[in-house]
Amino acid sequence: LVGIYTNRHGERWELQLKGSGKTPYSRKGDGRAVLRSSVREFLCSEAMHYLGIPTSRAASIVVSDDNVWRDQFYNGNIKKERGAIVLRLAKSWFRIGSLEILAHSGELDLQRKLLDFIIQEHFPSIAMSDSNRYLEFFSTVVSETANLIALWMSVGFAHGVCNTDNFSLLSITIDYGPFGFMESYDPNFVPNTSDDERRYKIGNQANVGLFNLSKLLQALKPLLDPRQKQLASQILEGYGEHYYRRFTELFKTKLGLLGDNEDDNYLIAFLLKVSLLC
Repeated sequence: LVGIYTNRHGERWELQLKGSGKTPYSRKGDGRAVLRSSVREFLCSEAMHYLGIPTSRAASIVVSDDNVWRDQFYNGNIKKERGAIVLRLAKSWFRIGSLEILAHSGELDLQRKLLDFIIQEHFPSIAMSDSNRYLEFFSTVVSETANLIALWMSVGFAHGVCNTDNFSLLSITIDYGPFGFMESYDPNFVPNTSDDERRYKIGNQANVGLFNLSKLLQALKPLLDPRQKQLASQILEGYGEHYYRRFTELFKTKLGLLGDNEDDNYLIAFLLKVSLLC
């Protein structure tokens, strides 16, 4: 993260470099990026923006003279590729993992400070004086995550690596890696060649979203009283209904269906099944 930029419309964007080298979070990686993946991120993030899907955006690509070694298909065939750095923007780069890691290490005071900062900066509808602000925050993230994944499904987008570290607390699409778009409907479509277990197949994205939100709730529980914990669990149980309702709305719009008809859901399911058979 290199700073925050405020544009002429008063919008604040956090600027981040991808591929500039190692950070404290690089683990065993080299912190570099190749030109191939950098161009893909630039193009897809802009495409998602103009499709009306909440997303980070790419401002520039700088090509490096350094060589980067990558096993593109995870088959042991390592090749030398041209390096690149992407300057990408988002309203926030905080993820579910940002809170999860603090809860896991028992740094509850720091977690509370970070959560209050996130709410104050990015959730203006939530009053900081509200004793239920963490509950309201969780409720918003649950509903907006359901909306985001429904939008992904409406355009056949598979993220590829839907772990808690790649799920934005602002429910925007971030961290474009081995993503892909379905050419034809296939719920088992997997763009990530290293995902042997098909955990992140496109038909499982809604379930993985629920799993990640359950991890968020687990991280928040030390900051909630018993009543709030019970209410938060009820909010999480409503995730499926949020997702299904938004999914149905989007596909009815795609089909040009007006009003409500009890057969609408059957028609949507039938057409998807027909697409699978074709």
